[in-house]
Amino acid sequence: MVATSGRITLWGIEVFLATADEGSISAAARRLDASPSAVSQQLSNLETALDTVLLNRASRPVSLTPSGEIFRKRAQLIVNEATQARAELANSDMSALTRFRLGMIEDFDADVTPRLLSDMASTLTGCQFLLETGASHRLFDLLDSRALDVIVAADMGAVAEWMEVHPLMVEPFVAAVPKGSIRSGGDVLEQLKSLPLIQYTQRHHMGRQVAAHLARQNLTLSHRFELDSYHAIMAMVAAKAGWTILTPLGFLRARRFHDAVEMIELPFAPLTRSISLTARRDVLQDMPQDVAVNLRELLQEIIVTPAIKALPWIAKNLKVL
Repeated sequence: MVATSGRITLWGIEVFLATADEGSISAAARRLDASPSAVSQQLSNLETALDTVLLNRASRPVSLTPSGEIFRKRAQLIVNEATQARAELANSDMSALTRFRLGMIEDFDADVTPRLLSDMASTLTGCQFLLETGASHRLFDLLDSRALDVIVAADMGAVAEWMEVHPLMVEPFVAAVPKGSIRSGGDVLEQLKSLPLIQYTQRHHMGRQVAAHLARQNLTLSHRFELDSYHAIMAMVAAKAGWTILTPLGFLRARRFHDAVEMIELPFAPLTRSISLTARRDVLQDMPQDVAVNLRELLQEIIVTPAIKALPWIAKNLKVL
């Protein structure tokens, strides 16, 4: 067997970057589908090859040494170039693609994403799939740094020449309220004002979008909670601790609370958000467009049609594009 402990390998660099991003060897191992011991060994091999310490492994979270900070910039460039090379080599026949890195907003992780990946896996039989879920702004950053090939995220107004954008769907923001808390025929807004607003965190784009819309309506609503979890928000609404503003996708992610929570139309000017697939232009040939076509079909089947059947009033603002 050829010794590799004194060599810099692409796998070692990818392990280093994952550990730097996650701040934990165990989290990096989960992300890379490897064992913690294998990750630790790769890091040791890389440090031996470079003759320097890259990580403070004793700290929690794991942190970069000054040498690690310097190497991280070069490491990302190396991985970016390797990714570009893979894509260029596969351009003549996308069925030969060996790795596909997809970023998805968390709203799709339970239903849509598994179906999409299953469909793609049946066609790209030799391809390894890496899925990253998270907030839209983080996914755009990862696409910009070439750490992802394709992302599905809420539109944030980002425009660049290198972007290839495929609109997927538009959805309205709605009010989620404790079931039976709003009297029919009464002033809905006044009734909502008597309940605390449970806000989605303004650290994320969606929370800022909602806050800005309320400001445009000159609405000041009582609120004590600002959370970043749909499940936590819906649990509080179900417990009659208040009401919230979210999208149908957010509502659908917390199905366990549907018996105690209902969606109603916002009692002020409507607000919508668009979700698109974005990739780097001319890198993956027709694949982004093909994935977008597949996604539109899945969204219509899994999200839009059932939602409109249950709530016909939502049809005017919930649609596949």
